[in-house]
Amino acid sequence: MTPADDGTAFLRALGHRVRLLRTQRGMTRRILAAQSGVSERYISAVEAGTGNGSILLLRGLARALNVRLRVLLEDEAEPFTPPRPRAPDHHGRIALIGLCGAGKSTIGRLLADQCGVAFLELDQEIEKEAGLGLGEIMELHGQAGFRRLERTVLDRLIDTHAEAVIAAGGGIVSETATFARLLESCLTVWVKAAPEAHMQRVIDQGDLRPMRDNRRSMADLRAILASREALYAQADLQIETTGRTIQATVAELLSAITGQDSRLAAARAT
Repeated sequence: MTPADDGTAFLRALGHRVRLLRTQRGMTRRILAAQSGVSERYISAVEAGTGNGSILLLRGLARALNVRLRVLLEDEAEPFTPPRPRAPDHHGRIALIGLCGAGKSTIGRLLADQCGVAFLELDQEIEKEAGLGLGEIMELHGQAGFRRLERTVLDRLIDTHAEAVIAAGGGIVSETATFARLLESCLTVWVKAAPEAHMQRVIDQGDLRPMRDNRRSMADLRAILASREALYAQADLQIETTGRTIQATVAELLSAITGQDSRLAAARAT
């Protein structure tokens, strides 16, 4: 490979990493531009593999994406980090993950009621902690500030609730350390739905996060789901909600949780 070819390959890989990180976080180019101080035109060029700008511009993108600069620049993937041991009481906390519109809040409330435990919606707890709405937090503190607050609130909920049902925000899986904390401290459930069901539910809720002001909202939703699928798949359990009643979904989930607890008890007895 010639130096020119090597440089072209590097820029394409850089563009892929920026696009993947942006999509995992549900950020449009417009939002990333606003939070990084980098123009949409430059971001578009970087993602296309043709943007060869200064290191300062890339640092601005890295900060807005809440990753270290080396994550954008390194050709190789980050080294594999072995999962940490599960907390002994992790099965007492049930964490629901998945895209906005999957049904986490509705399912979570009914599940918590049937289990006789508290229901905690992480985004609402973050708003209480900050005294601001999510949009205001993002506007004032950016993605990095929001994710730091998310981790602080999650740690508090885990430390103060041995038993609870927690509905996590859809983008929590994009933050490696925070997602690892959730996985080790909770029994995690990926609440799934077809993209069309996701979209219809957020429209019904009057909430178009993270596709607000974006005409390509369905394409973006599919891209976000594709970018996060491998992360969501790390959950202990998966439950499909499309075309099913809430009662039937919760009944199946309760049965799966009971089976998970039985396997855990058997493993401890051996």
